[in-house]
Amino acid sequence: MCFGADADNNLLENQIRPIALGRKNWLFEGSKRGADAKVNPEAYLKDILIRINSHAVNKIDELIPKNWVPLNK
Repeated sequence: MCFGADADNNLLENQIRPIALGRKNWLFEGSKRGADAKVNPEAYLKDILIRINSHAVNKIDELIPKNWVPLNK
């Protein structure tokens, strides 16, 4: 079936644009929530590597990026 020259797909393109832009923007963040966290990777890794050996195993969730609070804060 041919729709001719008057057919366009602007409505569909506008509906999927946020998904396409998000996919590009979140490429290195994992998700939008991860992108919003804005953790400084260098400070995070430095702090975690210093304290990981002495950190309690039952509190390991404190060291994931979304819950992390720097030791010197």
